[in-house]
Amino acid sequence: MENTIADRVYRDKYRQSALEKILRNALVAEAVCEVDRSDNLRILNPYGSQPTAEVQTISGQYVVDDYTTTDDTLTVVEEVIVAEHIYDFEEVLTNFNLFANRTDEMLYAVANRIDRYVVNNLCEDGTGTYTTPLGGFTDPVNINEILSNLLSGVAGYSEMYKGLFLIIENTDLVGFVESQSTSGFSFADAALRNGFYKSPMGIDVYVVRTGTFASETLGTKTYTNSGHRVFGVKGVSTYASPRGIRWEEKAVSGKTGMEVVCFGYVGFKLWAPKTALVTDITLA
Repeated sequence: MENTIADRVYRDKYRQSALEKILRNALVAEAVCEVDRSDNLRILNPYGSQPTAEVQTISGQYVVDDYTTTDDTLTVVEEVIVAEHIYDFEEVLTNFNLFANRTDEMLYAVANRIDRYVVNNLCEDGTGTYTTPLGGFTDPVNINEILSNLLSGVAGYSEMYKGLFLIIENTDLVGFVESQSTSGFSFADAALRNGFYKSPMGIDVYVVRTGTFASETLGTKTYTNSGHRVFGVKGVSTYASPRGIRWEEKAVSGKTGMEVVCFGYVGFKLWAPKTALVTDITLA
């Protein structure tokens, strides 16, 4: 991608020493998943079948059961990449550090795309299912019922100590705010004084922008997540990002300046024994 900065690139007066950053979406993947930045292409996590204990009259005798083991593997198969060309005259004749600004924006663009990839994989791979009452999260009457039902789906499992998460879009926040502002004296006071309360019923709520849950193709996977949200236990999935996000600078024949490429490798796995701990929510 070639840079097409405006004609007013020369030394006019700028309010700041750097360009204003664009509006940036919140990133949530690292808050709900384990992250592996090692150089491994594959992460292996085999698991065995669950044994069943019996209660019986004392006899000192037993039956030997068979068990099975299954391989479960995360393989890094995707890359996220963006490239721009920054001409030398654009860097030299501006009051701000254009190179640093564009690199920063490109790094964020890759991170944001990885985040979208991870969130949609979580929603797609969770085997828990739940359909909200009519109106979904936007109706404040539904909030307590929805959260109670989601909690009941994972309650009793030992993994709950890791913490719970709920990822919604910004348009869903309406019902939460109205519900919190009218629910009991101390709870409502806290919400009214301090703003949106982020952990109702012990569930950490993360808000992403409209359109994050999408029906689209990202890399090798096609998602059907429009009108969906996701809930679950933290740390039961892993996303791999070998060496994190990196960039390269390249001189290009016939052009001054540098070509900049930002990229990252990514793989995701919701581990097979834990898929029931992540719930695909359908909005009604």
